[in-house]
Amino acid sequence: MSQDQPRLVSLDHLVLTVADIPATLAFYTEVLGMTVQEFTVADGSTRQALRFGMSKINLHQRGAEFEPKASKPTPGSADLCFITDQPTAAWIRHLSHHGIAIEEGPVPRSGATGPLTSIYLRDPDQNLIEIATQI
Repeated sequence: MSQDQPRLVSLDHLVLTVADIPATLAFYTEVLGMTVQEFTVADGSTRQALRFGMSKINLHQRGAEFEPKASKPTPGSADLCFITDQPTAAWIRHLSHHGIAIEEGPVPRSGATGPLTSIYLRDPDQNLIEIATQI
């Protein structure tokens, strides 16, 4: 990379296309602890997003996606990894309390900044959700 080449520094948001926005909001807030953020866009309409840390997930309703959008917006096509500062055992208890099945884990994985211990589950659209603790 040359010195004058521009570079990216972080991910601001990503967009999930979902079948049912209320079900998605419930899962991500009640199970994963995110918060709902309402925001107004340039046309004056209000949308809902999920906020966590310094990032957010914008939501598009399947069949009523906002422009511009992915070329093939599809519920259940995402594979997301979230970092936690809580022990894996606490997440396992929490997910069990909510009746959420763990698909795999705890298992060792490699993350962007080093080794992780991860568990895998599915959201209401069957997106793969990885909850990882940095080792």
